Amino acid sequence: MTLGAVRSEPVRIAILTGGGDCPGLNAVIRAVVRRASQRGVEVVGLRDGWAGLLKAQFLPLTRETTAGILHRGGTILGTSRVNPFKVPGGVEAVLRTMAEYQFAAVVAIGGEGTLSAASRLYADHGLPVVGIPKTIDNDLNGTDVTFGFDSAVAIATEAIDRLHSTAESHKRVLVCEVMGRHAGWIATYAGLAGGADVVLVPEVPADLARVAEHLKNRHSGGVDFSIVVVAEGTRVRAGPGDTEHLVTSGALDEAGRPRLGGVGAFVAAEIERRTGFETRVTVLGYLQRGGSPTAYDRVLASRFGVHACDMAIHGEFGRMAALQGSRVVSVSLADATRELKRVPQDFLDVARVFFG
Repeated sequence: MTLGAVRSEPVRIAILTGGGDCPGLNAVIRAVVRRASQRGVEVVGLRDGWAGLLKAQFLPLTRETTAGILHRGGTILGTSRVNPFKVPGGVEAVLRTMAEYQFAAVVAIGGEGTLSAASRLYADHGLPVVGIPKTIDNDLNGTDVTFGFDSAVAIATEAIDRLHSTAESHKRVLVCEVMGRHAGWIATYAGLAGGADVVLVPEVPADLARVAEHLKNRHSGGVDFSIVVVAEGTRVRAGPGDTEHLVTSGALDEAGRPRLGGVGAFVAAEIERRTGFETRVTVLGYLQRGGSPTAYDRVLASRFGVHACDMAIHGEFGRMAALQGSRVVSVSLADATRELKRVPQDFLDVARVFFG
């Protein structure tokens, strides 16, 4: 049943961006508004993710107010990691706002956290929600690629390219820390594209004794510089029999998770201690999430936005727009958020051909 069949008055849908920002969010917002305009559907933007429904804070979105935002980074709606299930009375507030302002559907743009909340709100409370996969980590199931990933890889690859020349000039080992809490997609892709000599990812604990031995072998073979790429969520251990651990700042983020940070410096210090080679670290951090999206992400985000708007209008709730092969399809939100998509072993084996 379509939204138009459910309601006699003009249809109004809401849209939110939650979790970490990434390039392409504004392209999605623009696409949803353009498609909705074609269908005679009103779009309202929720401010700061799920917080917009909790606090009833929003703004009208039209073709005019979303003109010129395709290339812009960030999100014109703002974002947060607020989860309605972790706020006292949060679910009730969401449902109350939906009813009071007659929102026929919510288009939730986000990663694992935002879309897990969307899936649960649909399953437990019947919230009419449609998801769009957004994360630079590319770790959502059900979709081959999330928008934002290509832009992050492009930024990381350019950084690695630039590190090569200075590493060679000074005969140093340079460690480049990239994002990736649970999955090493950015590190693996950028490492492959940038010609890194070692890539360390969350999927495999990093044996730093083995890394040091590999770098010493490279140097003894006549190559006196190396590039090491490490994802922020990589667990490290001193040797094969030692306990692995996660390097954190000791604080918690707004979602209550350990705040990652410092693995690059830890790896660099261990490499220098074990090899005697001068080693430096570069942390890319939020550079990977900021700035304009690549052409690929602009197009993918636009395709996701159009498809998700159609899903909302046609009543395909509890589902997410996804890229499978070259097609944008609809998949279950529950399936997409049941577990994280990690870099598979066969891909890591291909990467090792170049990293070993």
